Amino acid sequence: MSSNTASPALSPGLERLHLVWDLLIVVLVVANLALLLFDSLFLLPPLNDAFATVAPGLHEAYDRHVHANFIEIDLVFVAIFVFDVLLGWAVAIAERRYHRWFFYPFVHWYDVLGCIPLSGFRLLRILRALSLIVRLQRLGLIDVRRWQIAAFFAKYYDILMEELSDRVALRLLGNVQEQIRASDSLSTRLIDRVVMPRKQQLIREITERLEEMTGNAYTRNRDDTMRYVSALVGRSVAESQEMRRLRRLPMGELMSRGLEASLADLACRLVHEAMQGLRSAEFKALLERLTESGFDTWVQADKHTDRVTEQVLVDMLELMKEQIAVKQWRHRYD
Repeated sequence: MSSNTASPALSPGLERLHLVWDLLIVVLVVANLALLLFDSLFLLPPLNDAFATVAPGLHEAYDRHVHANFIEIDLVFVAIFVFDVLLGWAVAIAERRYHRWFFYPFVHWYDVLGCIPLSGFRLLRILRALSLIVRLQRLGLIDVRRWQIAAFFAKYYDILMEELSDRVALRLLGNVQEQIRASDSLSTRLIDRVVMPRKQQLIREITERLEEMTGNAYTRNRDDTMRYVSALVGRSVAESQEMRRLRRLPMGELMSRGLEASLADLACRLVHEAMQGLRSAEFKALLERLTESGFDTWVQADKHTDRVTEQVLVDMLELMKEQIAVKQWRHRYD
């Protein structure tokens, strides 16, 4: 009568009663499985003869009282297990443990099938012991993670699952590579079916990103840009022959400095106004036209670009296969 993780909290007394009943059922399950194993070995002639030789009295008593009535004895266990299932079902309904009253036999399917008195289904009774271990772990009475056998099985389960998943992934990627190599005009079909239906959205997004990138770059580097423009104007004025002649005139040095400052201020204003104009609707329309023109050139495919695109995809998948093929569990357990 195993409880479910989603069940409401029980009183300590009722929780102990559940636990005692579960322990009793597990003891009966262990006894029943031990009896099944011993009776199966009893049917083997070599073991039967050895048993009769070592303990003839015990052999005769077992043969007469247990083996001869094995079906009846097993049915007694089955009756107790059926009663446990019905009792657990009734308790689950009373505690409203599940969303519907008929969920219990589906959740505890191993209990139900274990009640069938056939050899194949009897082995399912061992799952009741495993369910109790899970319950004790949840209650904090035991810590399975500290058990060496649990760590052993967890390690090799992890290795097994990684190996299986790697094999599946490698086979899948290999099949994709074969499909890419076998297909004709892959780039054309990608453009026609994936890119072109979203052409306007892509152009709009590229335009917005370019506009935002330009505006943010100017905002972050405005002072450096203005200093560069001013220095550029200063070098141009210094190298100008006309400005050199102007400096030779009376008051020419003062006039050249004023003219240089005016030109630098004018150039900085022009740059600033030009950058502010990038946010205008006219510039955005121009940028969209330029983006659309570049987009059409980019999506234009021919046999050469098809082969390049396909090879890039194949190489990317091959790189993924190499990464997947790395045995990660070796690094974890070394």
